[in-house]
Amino acid sequence: MLGSIQKSLANSKSIYWVGGGFAILNAILIAFEFYYAPILPVLLFVMLLAFFALDKLILFIVFLTPLSVNLTDIGLGVGLTLPTDPLLFGVLLIFILKLFAEQKFDKGVANHPVTLAIIINLTWIAVTTITSEMPLVSFKYLVSRLWYVTAFFFVMTQLFRDFKNIKLFLAMYLTAFIGIICYTIIHHGLFGFTEQAAHWVMSPFFNDHTSYGAALAMFYPLLIALTFSSNYSRSWKLLFFGILLLFSVALVLSYTRAAWVSLIGALGVYLVMRFRVRFTTLLVIGSVFLVGLFLSWESIIMKLEKNRQDSSAELTEHVQSITNISTDASNLERLNRWSAAWRMFKERPFVGWGPGTYMFQYAPFQLSDEKTRISTNAGDGGNAHSEYIGPLSESGVFGTLSLLLVIFCVVYYSVTLYPRIKNKEHRLVMVNLFLGLVTYLIHGLLNNFLDTDKASAPFWGFIAAIVAIEVYHLKENPENDKKELLEPSGK
Repeated sequence: MLGSIQKSLANSKSIYWVGGGFAILNAILIAFEFYYAPILPVLLFVMLLAFFALDKLILFIVFLTPLSVNLTDIGLGVGLTLPTDPLLFGVLLIFILKLFAEQKFDKGVANHPVTLAIIINLTWIAVTTITSEMPLVSFKYLVSRLWYVTAFFFVMTQLFRDFKNIKLFLAMYLTAFIGIICYTIIHHGLFGFTEQAAHWVMSPFFNDHTSYGAALAMFYPLLIALTFSSNYSRSWKLLFFGILLLFSVALVLSYTRAAWVSLIGALGVYLVMRFRVRFTTLLVIGSVFLVGLFLSWESIIMKLEKNRQDSSAELTEHVQSITNISTDASNLERLNRWSAAWRMFKERPFVGWGPGTYMFQYAPFQLSDEKTRISTNAGDGGNAHSEYIGPLSESGVFGTLSLLLVIFCVVYYSVTLYPRIKNKEHRLVMVNLFLGLVTYLIHGLLNNFLDTDKASAPFWGFIAAIVAIEVYHLKENPENDKKELLEPSGK
């Protein structure tokens, strides 16, 4: 016992010596106007996590993602998100070193069609980075896409070998996100919950209300499922209901019309999956719809042009403004951006102007009669406002086709996986993560956020969870059906 006490005192003395030495060093550095010494222990802690507990570092990054702040321009038109981007870059380097050292990666994930489609998309982005009009901007875009996909898909699939880590991933993001939601609602309340204030009250954590609304919508299907599922105890369901209520209020106050529409679309997809509607039936319905749309196009446009309801603080009027293509500045600006992107595509149809360059190149492709009061030539007004049209202008036709291939594989394997899962908890999580992806895929028609950590973490993370469930958990027995979603599996 005496030995253990002496050892404890020795350890305490070591701590005092290290702490005192650091305090003296910090004081000397401050005297020489170097104020960053307190960051060194944090960096050391992160480095230790990266080398000895990469799984914990990834989950820590997921927690930090909703809290991160974007610096729009650190030089050469390049932005940086702190603290996540440096951490993700470190994860990318460690992953590459580990890949070269071990020269192997899990074959189940590596050979999965979703993975192969993602690699094809990344490869084409790399090719068009070489041919880019602005190579430095495109290189930064490529590297940032690589660190998002590496951390949130490739590393996550390995982390998700243990189903408990899917729960931890969701819990980490949601915990931090709930804090941001509360901050946003309180901040919004100081300005009377007006529609104008809704565009920026989530700053500095989200750039605007559209990215904020997209993130809210992605988690909404899962929260509904957890709240009304019979698999969980009353205490858990009350917690889920409280979070769902908070998200519902946040969605309404976000005034994000695209997020509202995306949830309706996700409901439609759920009904198709729930009632096992045959593919041939969907094909017939889709064909009839497209033919009807083509035949009625002119009359539809005429009716849309008669709608002059602008965005409004009144909820019903704000919903009506969704189809206003005559006077609503937001809608008209999207049409302007899409038209400019189409002209850019026609000029360079195969390789585009370079990943991430749209905002710097589109100004000359605007027509004066299509500009709106919010149009700009300065390259500071954002991107193409479409996850599908943007790559068309930046990486050409194969840029969009490769992205559509990723989406097709995710949708196909999610829909076919759903009836094959025996474990009820796994099935509930999988289908609602897929529906969360559906909300983003619909939202992507009107906005694009995959160049941000806020959207990339859930987007690639949800895909990683779906792939991991198929590769690692499909044949598991349903012995844990009654376990709580956020309860550690060992209990």
